[in-house]
Amino acid sequence: MQFYKVTLELARTKEFPQGSARHGYHLVVPLDESGQLDVESWRENKKKCTVHRFWEGEDDQHGHLIHTRHRTWAFSYAPGEDDDEPLFHLESHRLRPGEYISIREHNGETLPFLVTEVIPL
Repeated sequence: MQFYKVTLELARTKEFPQGSARHGYHLVVPLDESGQLDVESWRENKKKCTVHRFWEGEDDQHGHLIHTRHRTWAFSYAPGEDDDEPLFHLESHRLRPGEYISIREHNGETLPFLVTEVIPL
């Protein structure tokens, strides 16, 4: 099992046509050889699977990667579902530089993010 620090940066949106390195996430997650989430390692090491949300103009948030009762993956910053940020099809995405992933922010808006860095820990 190998853990990685993965950086996601806001991809092109109407508000940020060039994307933004000042809006995104740092994840610590176990990945397999193909760059996909290693679910078994996540199960065994849930507390190590963290997220740090950085968003210019807002306080940073720190939380964990969770698997919800709705069978989806999400970032959670506090107990309960009010602040959860679902990730679309994380189980089938490769977290490698150049890949994209969609995240529904806790305000309900779905935004695209670009994987910009994957560093072994």
